[in-house]
Amino acid sequence: MDRYPPIADHGLVGDLQCSALVSAKGVVDWFAAPRFDSPSVFAALLDHDRGGWFRLAPSSTEGTWKQLYYPDTAVLVTRFMSPDGVGEVLDWMPPDRSGTASARHRLVRTVRTVRGTMEFTLECRPRFDYGRARHELVLGPDGAAFRGPGITAFLQSAFPLERDGQDVRGTVTLRAGERAAAVFTVDGADAGAPPPPTAPEIEEDLAETVEFWQNWVRNSRYRGRWPDMVHRSAITLKLLTYAPTGAPVAAATMGLPEQIGGERNWDYRYTWVRDGALSLRALLDLGFTEEATAFTHWLRERLMERLDQDGERLQIMYRVDGTPLDGEEILEHFEGYRGSFPVRVGNAAADQLQLDIYGEALYGLSESREIGIQADHRGWKAVSRTLDWLADNWDRPDEGIWETRGGRKDFTYSRVMCWAAFNRGLRLARDWSRPADTERWTRARDTVLEQVMERGWNEKEKAYVQYYGGGVLDASLLLAPRVGFLGAKDPTWLSTLDAMGRTLVSDSLVYRYDPAASPDGLRGSEGTFSLCTFLYVDALARSGRLAEARYTFEKMHTYANHVGLFAEEVGPSGEQLGNFPQAFTHLSLIMAATTLDEALDRRRG
Repeated sequence: MDRYPPIADHGLVGDLQCSALVSAKGVVDWFAAPRFDSPSVFAALLDHDRGGWFRLAPSSTEGTWKQLYYPDTAVLVTRFMSPDGVGEVLDWMPPDRSGTASARHRLVRTVRTVRGTMEFTLECRPRFDYGRARHELVLGPDGAAFRGPGITAFLQSAFPLERDGQDVRGTVTLRAGERAAAVFTVDGADAGAPPPPTAPEIEEDLAETVEFWQNWVRNSRYRGRWPDMVHRSAITLKLLTYAPTGAPVAAATMGLPEQIGGERNWDYRYTWVRDGALSLRALLDLGFTEEATAFTHWLRERLMERLDQDGERLQIMYRVDGTPLDGEEILEHFEGYRGSFPVRVGNAAADQLQLDIYGEALYGLSESREIGIQADHRGWKAVSRTLDWLADNWDRPDEGIWETRGGRKDFTYSRVMCWAAFNRGLRLARDWSRPADTERWTRARDTVLEQVMERGWNEKEKAYVQYYGGGVLDASLLLAPRVGFLGAKDPTWLSTLDAMGRTLVSDSLVYRYDPAASPDGLRGSEGTFSLCTFLYVDALARSGRLAEARYTFEKMHTYANHVGLFAEEVGPSGEQLGNFPQAFTHLSLIMAATTLDEALDRRRG
């Protein structure tokens, strides 16, 4: 077993409340349950020795390995080809359709020999609470129970298991056509072991899971040029959404580095207002109105919670159930992925001031109009008071979209999105005929625009820059045409786009900004940001540079992993870096695809 396989060397499975990563060699080396933001059960990606894993693979390491998804599903197939024969492991988690939070979650792993005869080995070594909690193994005729503090995991196998300390292992030899199963059930309520599943029940479970995902994908109205990539991104967004609340997490993982051996290692298993609000447009473009509606309600609830309170109106991120985060902790006992320390759980950026989130929030709420969502009176009061608050607070330095830890600045993108907040709020007040201090909002909107034009523009760079008085370019401003702040063919915008191409683009891949030129309070560097590359495609397409946009978009596809997933960044050697898979990357892929398709269709027509 590789101590630390490449970050991209994984597929994702999940049940819409939690998820697991399975390596291309059959190892579950990340799994947190019963929610995305729960403590880990398997975390070998963050510490091979202390994190825990679950391996089900051929006993022999000879041969080749291939991983793929069953078409249009979240069922993962890992295939092993060797001189002894061909075998497969199928991994899936039955999707939870109840819509309510569950303490019990199942990971199903089936193994079969396609040709020849193969021996398979199972090793299950859970390590609860990020490897900090001890557990007791109870091994019986129906399987194993791993009892930890406040959580129990059950492993039921169609072949015998033997004790290995407080863990288990087992082997099974299968001839062509034979199969076996192992079901790993996590139970946060310790309601007792589930009944051992029969072979027909496993087959029925697989068929129902395949049917669920394929039926869901059929609801997509995307008919563009890149259906495989777009639908894989849609499935990934769905997998990363906590069904009981409709809240998407930023990524399935925590602690995976933006630079190998560096300190830029964050916990992304929470819901960012920014990411979720922008995902509404992507979901609506594909026709997934149920998911868009669920997040719209989640977002409105966050605004209403602050209706009668003073202070900041929103946190930038929340737990999946909508509760605030309570700080950041370093897991001192974890060495980190390939020595990338510290490993952080929680996220201190939750307490930052990032004024752009109000723009994204209002952008998302206004986009939901097309599916008939309208705020009730109390909901509108929450929106109205938020904009009244923003009218008094928009002109403040903040930490900005990239959550820098180098001090507050007057970030241009934050101001652009404040403009968007007022502009969208005015539109909603008009369309919904709701009471609002429209004169005040209009005055604030226009003042923001004048300020950005005067102070955000750098005459030397011939571009809008990262912060007032600076000369650093920032890819976040690629969203300015999408939200309507600048026309896509405005001369100042075209000049900014050219400047970004000179300074932020490397062989079609896009950096967020240059940390050396704009210190962000952290050591080291980072790779190109995949989100920004897709935003660049979107901006190029809107500006009429279609050949360049299509080339960049299709070249970016070559950086996806073997099953079409993207992490946060692409490193200097083309490797994927950061938490994986990242929802923001996949939603921006959908945004870029739909914008580019529409532009190409207009040109052809």
